[in-house]
Amino acid sequence: MSYVSAHFLCHIVIISCQVVILALGYGFLGALLYYDYLSLPDRVSNFCMHHSKELTMVVTLIATALSVITATLLTISMKEALRHRISRPISLVQLSASVALTKGTYILRHEHLRLTILTLFVFGVLKLLTAGWTTLLTPTQFLWPIQMHGSELNITGSNFSKLLSAEFQKQGLTGTYIGNNSFEILDIGGIISGISAAGYPHGLPGTFNFNGAKYNVSTQGIVPTIKDYSGSNAVPNGTRLEFSGGNVTVNTTETSGKHTSVHIPQGFSRNYSMLQQGLTANVSCGAIGSNELQYAWNVTNSSIYINAAASNNSITGLRLWSITASCGPNAPVTQEYVTMVDTSGNDLSGSGFLPSVVCHGLMNLSQTSTSFAILLQGFNKYSFLDASACEVTPLLTTVRANYSLDLISSEVISSTPFLSENTHLLSFVVGLAKFQSFRSQGLMSSTIGDTLYSIYSSTTNTSIDDNIGNQTQVYRELEDYWRGVVEFSATFLRSGFMAEGSFPDGIPDGLQSQVNGTMYILTIGWAQRSATYLLAIFPITIITILIFVCTVYSHLQARRERGGYRTSFDATNTLHLIMASAAGGPILEGFDKNGIINNEGVKVQLEESKDNGVKKLVRVCQTTLA
Repeated sequence: MSYVSAHFLCHIVIISCQVVILALGYGFLGALLYYDYLSLPDRVSNFCMHHSKELTMVVTLIATALSVITATLLTISMKEALRHRISRPISLVQLSASVALTKGTYILRHEHLRLTILTLFVFGVLKLLTAGWTTLLTPTQFLWPIQMHGSELNITGSNFSKLLSAEFQKQGLTGTYIGNNSFEILDIGGIISGISAAGYPHGLPGTFNFNGAKYNVSTQGIVPTIKDYSGSNAVPNGTRLEFSGGNVTVNTTETSGKHTSVHIPQGFSRNYSMLQQGLTANVSCGAIGSNELQYAWNVTNSSIYINAAASNNSITGLRLWSITASCGPNAPVTQEYVTMVDTSGNDLSGSGFLPSVVCHGLMNLSQTSTSFAILLQGFNKYSFLDASACEVTPLLTTVRANYSLDLISSEVISSTPFLSENTHLLSFVVGLAKFQSFRSQGLMSSTIGDTLYSIYSSTTNTSIDDNIGNQTQVYRELEDYWRGVVEFSATFLRSGFMAEGSFPDGIPDGLQSQVNGTMYILTIGWAQRSATYLLAIFPITIITILIFVCTVYSHLQARRERGGYRTSFDATNTLHLIMASAAGGPILEGFDKNGIINNEGVKVQLEESKDNGVKKLVRVCQTTLA
């Protein structure tokens, strides 16, 4: 085999090896850019999660091995190029820089700035090889987004209004009052939702559970649209307005992406962010002024019944209250309560009375037909609450529901007021408010009153009785309480109508509302980070270009020499340089500063005797400053 053929084969091997290595890097980067995300199999991911040190060691070893191979190929190609270059005139400083590059080091000569920058650049790129491969190959934790779509019950349209009206008639419910017997589950649920919503803004825990689902602060009127968060799997004992808990139908699935062949991992955890329907309320509470006579608020009518034969721990007497208010022109409303008194007809020590009346109608010019009012006042231990009115305006909302760590939290994206077609929905909300206002008052205390008192006492350093007349926080608590109750009413309604068995053939198209969102899977692998990975592949690309240039140069020089004698002189070998100098090299100046600078500009050329093989560097021109 001729020298040119052998030399050509050597060049092919060098370039092929480096091209394979570069192809691995760019192939991996291309796959990542194409698929966006690459994940390890779940079993491998679990292993990496629990053995991070071992993972780092393996990746570092692979990155180091690839870097060593690339650096070795660069050294070989540079040596071969230098063998040919030294047979032509070259300055000593250029020779010194070439030897430094071959050895993977650099020169620092400000007189030869371009050579200094070149050697420093190649040196830096070589040092970044391992870092680049490590960046490319190291799998990290990331969130893989998967689009979701589905449907839920649409409670905002006329179709649902007709369905709800028919359900009212089926249950024997008329007007705006929702019968107590049909809504026992709303008693505790509505109260807890109100308490959670009222306490959270003041630093109290705000987790609320309903039907096995866990909500942050309040439900925001939504129903879970993710199966893992939907709560109870039990078969419901009742549906629609008779709902008392059980499995709620979920119709949400993953949207097929453009790469259907890509395996979607189970991941360590899955979080969801969904856009869906909600319901909330703007609530504004304040004291009834002495000149606001339109409310006709009257709490003075009561009758006392004494049980003279009462024994210890029995009811000694009862006071029957008849609370009246005007809910608009020619619309008087009466609400009756019963409280306990002693044998003298006096209220018992530590007792409290907080009556309320819910008005569904126009009471003043600022109120609309899609809002309602709640009138209330506290007595005895609730005397901190003066005669007050709360205007409640329900709103249909679009919310972003976040499902994470078994907790559902929501934020309102947009809202619209009720329309005329939402009359029956408003009736249901008003009915629940009436139910809550009546059921909250017992013989000696009120749930609403105790909630206001407890939240205030646990979040301030002063007594609530010391702030009579300055009821800003109390009204804020009251507003949040009723907002929580209203939001829960929508969650109950959706749950009841979406419960298993409510629609045996599925929710009809006319009653569906689209649900869209994103599932985020926490896994280990590689996510598209184009800037980072492009920087990581940069050193590998530069070294490949250098190897290609050196190899092509060597091949072209070998063809030009037409297979001439291949020198065994290696300029990077110190012994070879000493031997060449001993054979009679150029006369150089001394080691003073000027001498070194002048010597750097001396051009030399390798001269080799074909008779005895003696090699020496000969001077080919006068000293010039490079």
